[in-house]
Amino acid sequence: MSSATPRESFSNSSGTEETPPVVEARLVSGGQVLVDVQRFQDELRTRGFGEKEDAKYILKPYEALYLLQTKRLLLVGQDGITFDSLFDIMAKHDKSIMSKFLIYRDLRSRGYVAKEGFGFGNDFRVYERGDYEKKPAKYVVFGINEGTNITSRSFYESVEQIEKMGKEAVVAVIERRGEVIYYKASKMAFIENKHRQENKA
Repeated sequence: MSSATPRESFSNSSGTEETPPVVEARLVSGGQVLVDVQRFQDELRTRGFGEKEDAKYILKPYEALYLLQTKRLLLVGQDGITFDSLFDIMAKHDKSIMSKFLIYRDLRSRGYVAKEGFGFGNDFRVYERGDYEKKPAKYVVFGINEGTNITSRSFYESVEQIEKMGKEAVVAVIERRGEVIYYKASKMAFIENKHRQENKA
């Protein structure tokens, strides 16, 4: 069994991230956003945006949306593009982009670096403030939309796998208004029931 309690560490009290300069990128087929210029790659890398994949430097869809919304991204050759039009493009390739974006934006606005997760759904590896590129991610944050049904078994298994990795599991509940509330999740063992099952065996 897993229990969940409010996670106070994901608060706004520690300030927001340092504002990086505007970077240039290009939107290609498939909804990929590529950064070609080395100095822009370097700027993004030091702040935890984007990944090097083969010879390309790629921004994840939620990263590109966040940078565009905060006026830090210029898409070359896309003069008329807006946040809404880019979102529509991204949504064609990822049906869960809204949930990912809301969690990512909220974590970034609180000063955390968030990177692609381990496949638990809408999940992110989240680093303590100041730990990015110095220490491994401390948390795995996975999102659940308010009103979504999830079995206790699948929830337990996700928490168990995250803890086996040496990370703290945090559930990000996305409310219908788009607000995100965090809960720390941990396993809970019911000893009495366990003994009863062992006695029956």
